[in-house]
Amino acid sequence: MHPAFSVLIFTVMSGAGYGLMTLMIIGHLAGLPQLQDSTVLLSGGVLAIALITGGLLSSTLHLTNPKNAWRAFSRFKTSWLSREAVFAVLFYPFALTYLAAIFFGGSEVTALGLLAGILTAVLAMLTLFCTSMIYASLKTIRQWNSSLTPVNYIALGLMSGSLLLAALQSLIGGELSSSLYTLALALLVLGAVCKLVYLFWIGKPAGSTINTATGFTQANVRLLDQGHTSNSFLNNEFGYTVAANKLVRMRLLMLVLAFVVPFLLLLTSSSVLLIIAALLTLAGLLVERWLFFAEARHVVRLFHGDQTV
Repeated sequence: MHPAFSVLIFTVMSGAGYGLMTLMIIGHLAGLPQLQDSTVLLSGGVLAIALITGGLLSSTLHLTNPKNAWRAFSRFKTSWLSREAVFAVLFYPFALTYLAAIFFGGSEVTALGLLAGILTAVLAMLTLFCTSMIYASLKTIRQWNSSLTPVNYIALGLMSGSLLLAALQSLIGGELSSSLYTLALALLVLGAVCKLVYLFWIGKPAGSTINTATGFTQANVRLLDQGHTSNSFLNNEFGYTVAANKLVRMRLLMLVLAFVVPFLLLLTSSSVLLIIAALLTLAGLLVERWLFFAEARHVVRLFHGDQTV
């Protein structure tokens, strides 16, 4: 699949924003001492909403007619995209109510803040899950049609959010929280494991072939004529091809930027390096999301010359 840069920005930024907001609310409501500072909470909330809003606005750039984006809300019963849009909009009033409760009442948990916080965290995770299911529900793309897709989206969103939260807390709070530090390390390891399992799974030759697509399974089948002489939408979007050696290099770059270097930086327990680790993780996740699209092979490619998908 052709990787659209606007979608890469959307999924990485919104995932980090939802992860940051969810973990911050859980830590605050659970009484974590380092997250009882209203300045940290308000700063984290503003950063999360900025990331989410920037991501959502970026996603509209992928639309041919952005003015028709409102139509996405009308298919809630059947469309994961519609569910994502509805939950993403519902997230804002509850998130703003939660932050308003902190702004006017301080970090002490009130009944209003508790309710708004819980609903905000739930809606954040629901929105992130719906985003992942837009891709996981497509049976025509084997690399996406798996429970590993939502697992990776949620794990990587929480991972990037935890790094941003730890970096923000150390920057504003002045002292690195051991709890947030441990959480960031744990989620970084979890994210790396989930991604490695996903890479191993998509490498298994289990997709459709031109034989299974045509029904001729007793002998080798090959396409003699593609039926067109120039590129089309299907070729450009679904027929995106990257050299194998480039994919290997991009995978290594992704693993180094998103997981290895941030993990090593976290071991230093330095606040400055923690900020760098969070930024490197976001950069690495952009590469990860590029690979997510570039390595996806739509079954329609079988009718345009590919032997397997």
